Amino acid sequence: MDIKELYKLYQQHPCITTDSRNCPEGSIFLALKGASFNGNQFAQAALEKGCSYAIVDEKEFQTDSRIILVDDCLQTYKDLAREHRRQFEIPVVGITGTNGKTTTKELIRAVLAECYNVMATEGNFNNDVGVPKTLFRLSKEHDIAVVEMGASHPGDIKTLVETAEPNCGLITNVGRAHLLGFGSFEGVCKTKGELYDFLLAHNSPIFVNRDNKFLTEMISQRLTAKSEKPDIYYYGQSDHSDILIKGEVVSCAPFLKFRWREQDHETGYVGEWMEVQTHLIGAYNIDNMLAAITIGYVNNVPFEQINHALESYVPQNNRSQMTVTATNHLVVDAYNANPTSMKAAIDNFKLMEVSPKMAIIGQMGELGDVSDEEHRKVVEMLTEAHFDQVWLVGENYDKIACNFRKFKNVEEVKEALQTSPITNYYIFIKGSNSNKLFQLPELL
Repeated sequence: MDIKELYKLYQQHPCITTDSRNCPEGSIFLALKGASFNGNQFAQAALEKGCSYAIVDEKEFQTDSRIILVDDCLQTYKDLAREHRRQFEIPVVGITGTNGKTTTKELIRAVLAECYNVMATEGNFNNDVGVPKTLFRLSKEHDIAVVEMGASHPGDIKTLVETAEPNCGLITNVGRAHLLGFGSFEGVCKTKGELYDFLLAHNSPIFVNRDNKFLTEMISQRLTAKSEKPDIYYYGQSDHSDILIKGEVVSCAPFLKFRWREQDHETGYVGEWMEVQTHLIGAYNIDNMLAAITIGYVNNVPFEQINHALESYVPQNNRSQMTVTATNHLVVDAYNANPTSMKAAIDNFKLMEVSPKMAIIGQMGELGDVSDEEHRKVVEMLTEAHFDQVWLVGENYDKIACNFRKFKNVEEVKEALQTSPITNYYIFIKGSNSNKLFQLPELL
């Protein structure tokens, strides 16, 4: 059975489940594999629980006439999702990058939702399982889609763009993250750049942060080799003449306030400045804001509604959040940590007009041979910041000489907080999800 035939079957049973514990009546079970499970083993049980069909890729589990054998279930899942995506002639915005993907996606969703029915990636379902899952949520009610794509190995983005087939998009930034998988920073750039490659091949619009030298180099190198050039929309804080949407930070006291305007240097037109007070912590978020503004602008969202969306957006999931407890103000960014995001976050906390300040910093993972170097840089930045207190969490900090308090893991931090509570501080918490620093707010 080829993909088009399988898709006809899906149209008759428009619900695919990959979890044998969740088998809605009439659905199709697709047997995926993981490090510790083999979905093929649950195909028969899925039918017994209510699925109409099951798809497997190991012949020994084709024990029923309703079980369909394919070469590779994951590839079939992606191919079916692409076939579903092709049923909708709507804008599909593709987003990738080292940092800021999810926040930018949420801001773009908020801006576009002022005028359109938007389907966007939920949470950070941005891998080769999450992207198909997202695409299957598309329905005839949607006017536009925003699809986040993550990567940790070479070729990941190529696979995802060939599934989602975005017809416009952006890379938020590139940085030293997942180096164990990518091998080098150059590997990061090449993989993230696969989004540019796809969009350029289809002459699709691209949105570029003009102030990011890596992104501008990546796009200019590709444009040089291309005779027919798509629309490139630049945004940023600098004075480059090709910037369409320009922004400036007004203050971070502690929430980001910024202003922006449209400009067209070819005609000499420069719009009036518009000021936006956000609920986001971090001056670095202005880049994410400007990306959302530019996409809203190009899609004809009125200025007042763009500003309303950005002013109304409240972050969730431990990203750029401030939480006020009975005893402290917490700046929580405990989902992801790599050298680029760590520097931006420390710089921002340093600029925040609050006092006294305490930083609880977790170690960074997947940095390979540069791990020691990058953790030393973090300690140097923290030393230069002169925060009132700094706690370092993780064994990667053990050998680095400094006067900061060190903890092996979050459990030791929790014990310290229970023994000697911290009160009346602005506390910045930054670390990867694996550090589990998200457990700390309830003790602060």
